[in-house]
Amino acid sequence: MTAVKTTAGQRRQEAGWTAAIKGRLQQLLAFASLIVIYAFFSFASPFFFSYGNFMAILFSTVVIGTLAIGTTFVIITSGIDLSIGTGMALCAVMSGVFLVNIHLPLALGVPLAILFGGLMGLVNGITIAVLRIPPFIATLAMMLVAEGLALVLSHSTPIYFNDVAGYTDLSIGTLIPNVPNAVLILLVVAIIAGVLLTKSVLGRYTYSIGSNEEATALSGIDVRKWKIAVYAFAGLFTGLAGVLISARLGSAQPATGMGYELQAIAAVVIGGTSLSGGKGSIIGTLIGALIISVLNNGLQIMSIPQEWQNVILGCVILVAVYMDRIRKKEA
Repeated sequence: MTAVKTTAGQRRQEAGWTAAIKGRLQQLLAFASLIVIYAFFSFASPFFFSYGNFMAILFSTVVIGTLAIGTTFVIITSGIDLSIGTGMALCAVMSGVFLVNIHLPLALGVPLAILFGGLMGLVNGITIAVLRIPPFIATLAMMLVAEGLALVLSHSTPIYFNDVAGYTDLSIGTLIPNVPNAVLILLVVAIIAGVLLTKSVLGRYTYSIGSNEEATALSGIDVRKWKIAVYAFAGLFTGLAGVLISARLGSAQPATGMGYELQAIAAVVIGGTSLSGGKGSIIGTLIGALIISVLNNGLQIMSIPQEWQNVILGCVILVAVYMDRIRKKEA
């Protein structure tokens, strides 16, 4: 009996090692793809390979990367969130409402705007976990609600932050010379999210729910509560993205946000997170976001028409999803 238990334990340990190695290989493959794409555009255009353009790529990655980090948690639970794009626009508008219309201080208005994103995530989590509405439908409804509320609260006009001292510095300011603050914020939140995903109870239950929700529930874990927590936590990143994009533009644009959800989800999938749940990493997501930013930047420098940029990005997403299916089939 002891020998049988030992063998079973060894097999589980070997399976864990194999899964870890495959995860690392997926990250390395995504990183190698990023290097190849960057090298291609560097040879195609001398301007592309410059420090200024490199910082422009990092700066353009901030919003997509921030949204994608929160979405990583959701997709690992085998969920989806289509509301993050318009939700980001609504949070940007709420930032304008708090700081410009109500004249709240910066130290209060910004956290409230971020928490508003968490509130939207909380509503998504409740409709999905408690009301049992499929994530696709629940977040699609929230996407439409957020789009409408952004237009209503802003009266369909941009809200400018000209009189709010220090707001634009959150994004375009430079604590470190030549490095926008938004890039530093993305780095910090990525580190925090990575630690939470790999070292905290929230992260462990996120993986567990995505791997086998039924078994997780049978083990005594309140799956509904933790699903709600995951969506609420992801919503905080939507709120942060709203603050960062409005600080970068110097205004809250109520129509901004459409299409960002697709790019964020694409970044998560390209980075190796499985749409079936149970697998994913923050590092992989950041690599995926950088791949999208490099593609967008390089194609623009080469004067590729916008419609063809969309075609190329769509093909990249199809390849990433197909690779995910192959990984799932092998598993």
